[in-house]
Amino acid sequence: MSKLRIAPATEADLPLILDLILALAEYEKLAHVVTATPGRLRETLFGDQPAAEVVLAHWDRECAGFAVFFATYSTFLAQPGLYLEDLYVKPHLRGKGIGLGLLKHLARIATERGCGRLEWGVLDWNQPAIEFYKKLGAVAMDE
Repeated sequence: MSKLRIAPATEADLPLILDLILALAEYEKLAHVVTATPGRLRETLFGDQPAAEVVLAHWDRECAGFAVFFATYSTFLAQPGLYLEDLYVKPHLRGKGIGLGLLKHLARIATERGCGRLEWGVLDWNQPAIEFYKKLGAVAMDE
């Protein structure tokens, strides 16, 4: 049985979500721009009109990482899409397939929703992430 479990986040997971956001921001050297609060996250993720969705990855009993994504639309394809805003796996749990598991989970969601694309961005200095995505066969859309 796999040690990896991925499931949609719930309102009860807000402290975990905020901790993961802060850890990601620290890793990306952007902690100084984080203004997210539990209240704003509650409203924008679990309120009447959620702006995004979150899935949490657990390795054994530990929260290992998360993915934050939202719906988009392509006029060229005339199809909905998904945009992956953030994907983060805790450093000590990297290399176990957790990031790949999160991406596969999002690909399933995109397929179920009839999406034509699953897109994301990556910081140009983040070579480990760039290599991870290249290894999966991702194609850069530089423009």
